[in-house]
Amino acid sequence: MFEILSGLGVLCAIWGVVAALLIARDLEKRGVSVNYIWLRLLILKYLGRYAKITQDETGQVGPLFYHYVVPLNVALVLFVVLVIRGWS
Repeated sequence: MFEILSGLGVLCAIWGVVAALLIARDLEKRGVSVNYIWLRLLILKYLGRYAKITQDETGQVGPLFYHYVVPLNVALVLFVVLVIRGWS
């Protein structure tokens, strides 16, 4: 069970990294300057900009927003389950 949950957690983390890179690329296409060196620290700022820009354009938040938020929340839940399971 530990291996399955750990594997899913790693998969979610990879999914989140790919989504962050796609968000950065999308923002650059829209003329927003993105610093890839500090992307890890500034991703929440870029995520907010992406959400605002896509919502202004289409009336809805862009799909990449959810491709970043959902896997990180799933990874967090998996981590909590692994910690709780490890203590019992």
